[in-house]
Amino acid sequence: MPVSQETLDEIALSRAEYEAIVDRLGREPGNLELGLFGALWSEHCGYKHTKPLLRRLPGESNRLLVAPGAENAGVIDIGDGFAIAMKIESHNHPSAVEPLQGAATGVGGIVRDIFAMGARPIALLDSLRFGMPQDNARVQFLVHGVVGGISWYGNCIGVPNVGGETWFDKSYTGNPLVNAMCVGLIENANIVSATAKKPGDLLVLVGADTGRDGIHGASGLASRTFEEQAEMRSAVQVGNPFLEKVLIEACLEAINVPGVNGMQDCGAAGLTSAAIEMAERSGMALRLDVSRVPRREEGMTPYEVMLSESQERMLLAVEEHAVPEIEALFEKWDLDATVIGHFHAGAEVEIYDGETPVSETPIEPLTSAPEYAFTAPKPEWLAKLQATDPAAPGLPPVSPADALLKMLASPNIASKRPVFRQYDHHVQTNTVVEPGGDAAVLRLKGTSRAIAVTTDCNGRLCHLDPRTGAQIAVAEACRNLACVGAEPLALTDGLNFGDPETASVQYQLVESIEGITEAANAFGIPVVSGNASLYNESAGKAIYPTPIIGALGLLEDATKHAKIAFRQQGDAIVLLGRSAPWDGPGTLAGSEFNSVFHDVATGLPSMDLNLEVRVQQLCRNLVRAGLVSSAHDCSDGGLAVSVAESAITGGLGASVTSALPDRWDAALFGEGQSRIVVSLPESELAHLKAMATELDVPVSVIGSVGGDRLTFGEASVPLTKAADAWEHGFERATTG
Repeated sequence: MPVSQETLDEIALSRAEYEAIVDRLGREPGNLELGLFGALWSEHCGYKHTKPLLRRLPGESNRLLVAPGAENAGVIDIGDGFAIAMKIESHNHPSAVEPLQGAATGVGGIVRDIFAMGARPIALLDSLRFGMPQDNARVQFLVHGVVGGISWYGNCIGVPNVGGETWFDKSYTGNPLVNAMCVGLIENANIVSATAKKPGDLLVLVGADTGRDGIHGASGLASRTFEEQAEMRSAVQVGNPFLEKVLIEACLEAINVPGVNGMQDCGAAGLTSAAIEMAERSGMALRLDVSRVPRREEGMTPYEVMLSESQERMLLAVEEHAVPEIEALFEKWDLDATVIGHFHAGAEVEIYDGETPVSETPIEPLTSAPEYAFTAPKPEWLAKLQATDPAAPGLPPVSPADALLKMLASPNIASKRPVFRQYDHHVQTNTVVEPGGDAAVLRLKGTSRAIAVTTDCNGRLCHLDPRTGAQIAVAEACRNLACVGAEPLALTDGLNFGDPETASVQYQLVESIEGITEAANAFGIPVVSGNASLYNESAGKAIYPTPIIGALGLLEDATKHAKIAFRQQGDAIVLLGRSAPWDGPGTLAGSEFNSVFHDVATGLPSMDLNLEVRVQQLCRNLVRAGLVSSAHDCSDGGLAVSVAESAITGGLGASVTSALPDRWDAALFGEGQSRIVVSLPESELAHLKAMATELDVPVSVIGSVGGDRLTFGEASVPLTKAADAWEHGFERATTG
């Protein structure tokens, strides 16, 4: 009998997809088979709407050791026998339902993706989006729950959380975004693959027992919108960070045992995805016995065992002779290691419950989800937004000085110290530049070098122009690296969008991925890994398109780095990327200023990638030469905010001497791209200008460091008042 629509809705398969399954199998699927297809053809696992687009992303580099999408994470060679595994991934819908556990298990999942590659996790970053927190108890609850979950899990497993971003806009009110990034260190090029090596390899499940938590997490929570959803708490996984800590150590020890041939994380779709994709990568068949899976709940069916997303579980492909040693190793760490199946020649997955066959399905149709290509025109509503003058609202009825204080207190601008102070960012003792700057810097022990990591995206700019906004996300992430002196090596992307079955979201997806591609090519770096999270909608409204970019950079000398804080009285303040301090009214497009004072997002953002690349090269050269006292990206909030943040963090005042133009709003708070604020001794100005001329980068000496006030032309505020607004704005906005 044909399956009911209710069943298809539960596993997020369309009627057409069901008919395709019947056609591929030549028969109706059984109940368990249908669950397998629902999971593996889900948006979260099958990438039905993004695979054709993702193939356009640049994925080549002479440093690339693992091709994008081939394994659990991308791997970049950084020399001296070291490599970095990196990936970003979302846990948006679970975090909206249960913020603490949703965020915590998001951290746990991305960490497992990294150590599945044989890499020791050395750093976490988080990129978060919420609705406006002021007077919104639900948003405040989500903020505190998500931050609490990230800190709880990360602190317990002993991986430092060193960076990220927290951003607010009403488009995220019903659907927050929780993206976690992890980087890990691989020594001696010892990369582990998620494959078996030969027929006869045994499938060993290690870690936690299996329960009913997370069933339909991939096909339910992650593959449909929140509109009129049923209660979904049972689809949210439950984490145990203390177990994951010992699982990390046990797995990293196990990969050195002769006969351990592969390792795979049990993440989305649990055993279904992990085991079947492992068999597919290996080019072999798999026989799996669900009766052997250790369980923590009575009466679980094969369907529940296969679809459970219980956390802290890994699969190993192990030669038979090595099983006793593996069992003893995991017992030493108080962990289970259980043989649950074996690989053999063929092309099917056979699932048994003891001696009883439950299903037998060809692997190829399971792992070959349909792909949907689309070309959607620019929506009319977007053309109207872009054609609207961002300066049209005019000046607000406040002084420039009062506007600066209000801007510094905005939760998007204010210090995120209330967030990152909850994270242990010094565990493992590698952190050189802490959270709160443009990028984190971590030393590589045993070498003179360091890596830099960051995340960035402005969803408001992507809303106004998905292509340019995505270019800006890449440029800002790389600019953050340049500000600490690091050369960008690789990117990872967390693509957060609404319902891909709508024309507007299709247009956003196509344009955003084109923008990422163009920007990555301009910098000559690959996108090595990532995640697509679609159906991020609530009450029929999509989030802003939010392609979050994680970036990795390298410093050859860890001691030659810069921070954002002004350090010396009398230093000159120089703006890289402009020949004059003030930008014009067009730079108010999508600005934080227009959001704060006029509650609008209009206009057309612009980006000059050629200039951007040159500005960043100049900044890196200045940092490496030891010429600058500080360097800070000029982005959200514009020039005034950038200068203010450097002054506040350094405890030194600053003065920008040029008179303000009539449109002081754009001059102070416009968000033109390709700008970096540096400070340096006046005696080094000639050197800076010569280096700028060589790279054809315009620069402007705009003021000096010193005093106890922030002064921009005729506008002036005490540094203490500015510091109070910036340091406490986030807390005041997010506390009811």
